[in-house]
Amino acid sequence: MITFTLNGIRRSFEGDPEESLLDHLRLENRITSAKDGCSGQGICGACTVEINGRALMACRTRMKSLEGAEVFTTEGLPARFRKVIARQFAEKGAVQCGFCSPGMIMRARALWNNNPSASREEIIKAIRPNLCRCTGYVKIIDAIASAFGILSGENNIQGKTPAAIGQPYPKYMAEATALGERDFVDDMHFDGMVHGALRFSDYPRARVIKIDVSEAARAEGVIRVFTTADIPGMHKTGLIFRDWPLMVAEGETTNCTGDVIAGVVAETEAAARAAAQLIKIDYQVLEAVTDMHEAARPGSPEVHDGRSNVLETCSIRSGDVEEAFRKASWVSTGIYETQRIEHAFLETETAIAIPEEDDGIRLYSQGQGPYVDRKAVSEILGLPAEKVRVIQVQNGGGFGGKEDITVQGHASLFAWHLKKPVRVHLNRDESLIMHPKRHPVWMEISLACDSRGKFTALRLNALGDTGAYASVGTKVMERVVGHATGAYSVPAVDIRAATVYTNNIPSGAMRGFGVPQVTFAVEGCIDELCRMGGFDRWQIRFDNALEDGKRTATGQLLRGVGLKKTLLAVRDAFRNARYAGLACGIKNTGVGNGMTDDSEVSVEIISGNKVIVSHGWSEMGQGIHTMAIQILHHETGIDPSLIEVKVDTAAGLPTGMTTSSRATALLGNALIDTAARIREDLRKGSLKQLAGRVYRGKYVCDWTCRPGEKSENPEIHFAYGYATQVAILDDDGSVSRIIAAHDAGKIMNRMLFEGQIEGAVHMGLGYALTEDLQLENGRPVSMKFNDLGILRADEMPEIEVIGIEEKDPVGPYGAKGIGEIGMVPTAAAVANALYAFDGVKRTKLPLRRKGKT
Repeated sequence: MITFTLNGIRRSFEGDPEESLLDHLRLENRITSAKDGCSGQGICGACTVEINGRALMACRTRMKSLEGAEVFTTEGLPARFRKVIARQFAEKGAVQCGFCSPGMIMRARALWNNNPSASREEIIKAIRPNLCRCTGYVKIIDAIASAFGILSGENNIQGKTPAAIGQPYPKYMAEATALGERDFVDDMHFDGMVHGALRFSDYPRARVIKIDVSEAARAEGVIRVFTTADIPGMHKTGLIFRDWPLMVAEGETTNCTGDVIAGVVAETEAAARAAAQLIKIDYQVLEAVTDMHEAARPGSPEVHDGRSNVLETCSIRSGDVEEAFRKASWVSTGIYETQRIEHAFLETETAIAIPEEDDGIRLYSQGQGPYVDRKAVSEILGLPAEKVRVIQVQNGGGFGGKEDITVQGHASLFAWHLKKPVRVHLNRDESLIMHPKRHPVWMEISLACDSRGKFTALRLNALGDTGAYASVGTKVMERVVGHATGAYSVPAVDIRAATVYTNNIPSGAMRGFGVPQVTFAVEGCIDELCRMGGFDRWQIRFDNALEDGKRTATGQLLRGVGLKKTLLAVRDAFRNARYAGLACGIKNTGVGNGMTDDSEVSVEIISGNKVIVSHGWSEMGQGIHTMAIQILHHETGIDPSLIEVKVDTAAGLPTGMTTSSRATALLGNALIDTAARIREDLRKGSLKQLAGRVYRGKYVCDWTCRPGEKSENPEIHFAYGYATQVAILDDDGSVSRIIAAHDAGKIMNRMLFEGQIEGAVHMGLGYALTEDLQLENGRPVSMKFNDLGILRADEMPEIEVIGIEEKDPVGPYGAKGIGEIGMVPTAAAVANALYAFDGVKRTKLPLRRKGKT
């Protein structure tokens, strides 16, 4: 027997001495503030606890080591420390998705125990073992430093921050999230809940001859084994093309190692996983098609029988391209390549499905589109959509990687058959092979200019590896086409991009959505033109920059363009630096491309002390719930502390995917519409007198078109964001500072705005320098989370964020999307800085330098 104290209470343990403390906390005690982010690899730090005054990872701590130990989680921290640290995490913007926050707080507690006057550098060193994918660490460090100042008596706790538009109002439920008190899906528990596990394919491309589930079905604790034969409805889903099977049947061919062949439900997750490995599968192994160039060639084996591997080609052409290149004074030509990137959200995929009356299903989802999840699940089960209720649980990071369904369909299928609550959870390895990644893109590009440095023509031929399934690959490559000229005016263009199937892990949505890839290429061409023609790197960009009245490569006439203001904001710093790189960016707000962008919202007055805002957008750290509160407060004066926000398809507010930096713009306009009626009614009576009323609003953008669809005045997107970033190197050639000037139209919440940009820069720097999910024969070369190359706190340079406000004519209060554009220019700026440092033109990501990454 092992005895120890947990949060001040003496405990005894008589179980397996090799069991991890994390499992003991989460499974046996239901203490869920310690999170599971890396499945026991000891890499992410989300499970950090205090043991005998030291910060240690619970996933790597065995119960046998705890004899006589004193263990604390956030639940057992001293009341004053809990209050102060949680408040500062909220007030300083340290909480975005919040999955890493409890672990960060436990790191801070251990540091406080030993060094309450820690410097900023000492704080950075202390939190180094812990990863954050959202914030870029800046505001976490700010929060810890501020909390230490208050706890030591040097600083005072500030009063409540106003919630008006523009104010740094804390993120919704930030304090509870910081302490781990708000549940993620994987933290939830329901009486009678059982657990599912999936059996994945052993090969990227193989015909399934026979599936033998007999041994698995007899295993201890197993309730039932499922195969495709158990699907009552459609067994293939897809966001655009219906090509992705929930499970692969006998006689069908697997397309990647992330394909599911069967599922097991058992009393415990461990029993389900063990049984899944007992499923025996006979295959006819086929040669995998993993090179996108080979896949695109005629005669290549078809990834999907009867369908060309070139899923779609998008192209635009305008002006006399050949004549422009013939007359050009200078032409930069090159082949640029970008790599596959893993989203690396700390919360891996989990879904819980519960059977409802009348054959329905209630699904707790972390996905990025609850109504999209509802549609997919209803089709899988063969049910009317109204019989599937999806409750969106604020997730632990998405970045586009949770747009496609992963385990939602399996959990729902299992629960529907068994009439029991079923939880299906992916460990880190399974998450790595199942959800789509950032597209690797190959680009052959030429950019021409005249003797004055004015751009005259651009030609681009691009291929994008969308992997085994389409996901949103065709839309990603459309963005490559539509943003190929970058943030500049180029009168003649010939642009083509093809989306190609392979047997690699699928590629889909990821922050930037194809635009960082093509920005890297076009910005590299610009710096080479400057070397050829002796042009000033800042001036050439300013002279060619988009502005009001200019047109994009797709022919869209622009309004509300603050790009030149962002260039002016960084000019002096760029010119004063010894080694610096410069890059500009443009990124659409809204899906557009001929698809409808819309949002519905309802505001229910429950009483004089409670108001519920319901909408259909997913909260994944970007702050959409906070935006809803601030807008409603700003428009009506309703006390923000009275406002609760929900996302539940039972509200009947159909909404698309939370993507393309569009949620704030669309929900904001819908809320402004709704609030006008509430404001009018409040002039006649009190909030209490409005109890029982429900106000609904809607905003629709249905006037966009696809690139090349209209010859006159096409509108591809309803808005764009603009940015300029500068990467400054030290004398050793390492990035020491990033200056990010972003035109947000209207900065709705300065703290959240800065946090989004800082986090995006962190991701952009990883993209530029360290991150690369390499595959060999369709499989990851390494399954280690640490090998993804995510930058840690002590590897980050200084980040300066400059906000520019050039109002957009469509967005609420003039706001533009900021979630994605934050990383669009980063890799290009770093590449150009290295070009300035050593004169070596780099055309492939991640960037390499002799002796360094």
